[in-house]
Amino acid sequence: MSLDIYAADEQSDHPVAVGRWATLARAVLEAEGVRGDTEVSLLFVDQATVASLNERFLGREGPTDVLAFPIEDDADRSGRSPDEGGTGPVSIEADTGREILLGDVVVCPAVAAVNAVDRGVTFDDEIALLVVHGILHLLGMDHQEDSEAERMERREQELLDRFYRVPPLIDPVP
Repeated sequence: MSLDIYAADEQSDHPVAVGRWATLARAVLEAEGVRGDTEVSLLFVDQATVASLNERFLGREGPTDVLAFPIEDDADRSGRSPDEGGTGPVSIEADTGREILLGDVVVCPAVAAVNAVDRGVTFDDEIALLVVHGILHLLGMDHQEDSEAERMERREQELLDRFYRVPPLIDPVP
């Protein structure tokens, strides 16, 4: 059984360490109980691409920082294209004998860079947050209601503390 993260940097504005973010995505999925043959794609795209996806699938103009396209386990839907994506998580069953396509997370590093400056954090801190945020959306978390937003933000911080903000080892030498 495998948990496959297909990650690609499809933009050149702000190159990213694709392997690092794929590792974070995998850790979050495992911590959230994803088991079995599961596939997720993590794509880093430019502003024009994310703006096009944002308008096409959410009806919103302009670029955004992260989009998540969960793939429902529904016979009427097929493929990995966002236009066939669903609105909720797939049912993950390890004993089905087939790979589960959980969905796609699309991150725009150019928007993340602006957000990082606005929030007073590093670029990597912002990318880490967006990766975790997108993965949680694939798993069905949302922030439409205040209580959902609080729950999601709390879980994001717990996961970032556990897998991203790991304190350095202290050298015991006096």
